[in-house]
Amino acid sequence: MPRPRKRRRVCALPRRNRFGPLEGYDEDRTINMTVDEYETIRLIDLEGLTQEESAKQMNVARTTVQSIYVEARRKLAQSLVNGWPLVIEGGVYTLCDDNDFCGKHCRRRRRHD
Repeated sequence: MPRPRKRRRVCALPRRNRFGPLEGYDEDRTINMTVDEYETIRLIDLEGLTQEESAKQMNVARTTVQSIYVEARRKLAQSLVNGWPLVIEGGVYTLCDDNDFCGKHCRRRRRHD
């Protein structure tokens, strides 16, 4: 029996969770990205954190962040190259709260500073 998945700490849900072509797409070809995959893209590609720093902020192992990141990048590429809609939802995560910011690059912290 596999051990239960550890909840990944996420700063905030994305402001928009649907992206893709404006017209002429097949809804059966939608790519689903989880919220924790989105968070790794935000931390590594947008904020410039290393995988180690991202792992600490998300409260998981670096190897876990690496595998989440690889899958997220694959999904982004599929969506862009094939012109398929991307929907961000689901996954195993917990949102940090206003009293316990998850790190230096926490989006919630920026709103309070």
